[in-house]
Amino acid sequence: MDRVLHQARSSTIVGDVNLHDWIDELCDALDVEVDLDEALILDVAKEAAHRVERPAAPISAFLLGYAAARYDGDPDHVERLAGIATDLALRWDRSADDVAHEDDDPEVEDELASLDA
Repeated sequence: MDRVLHQARSSTIVGDVNLHDWIDELCDALDVEVDLDEALILDVAKEAAHRVERPAAPISAFLLGYAAARYDGDPDHVERLAGIATDLALRWDRSADDVAHEDDDPEVEDELASLDA
């Protein structure tokens, strides 16, 4: 099985585990080969966690990977997509209630309310 190719900006060590080793092992376990800029992915996750909420970090990383797959993981496209995700997180200032009701149609809401009456 091929080993993962890295565009490492730094060597990240968490406890006794080196992030690069973890990525290599996970890629082997998942049977994938990828040109990965982990610092870019971590930046997206950091902004999503801090600007939106913590669970947004892994979800954002997953969705970034999913979107990147459409472009066969091309590093230029991944960087562009990561920029889009980061920009969205940086602009995020809506409450959960605003987001939950952003697609509400006032006419439909009025009609539903009249049916409940």
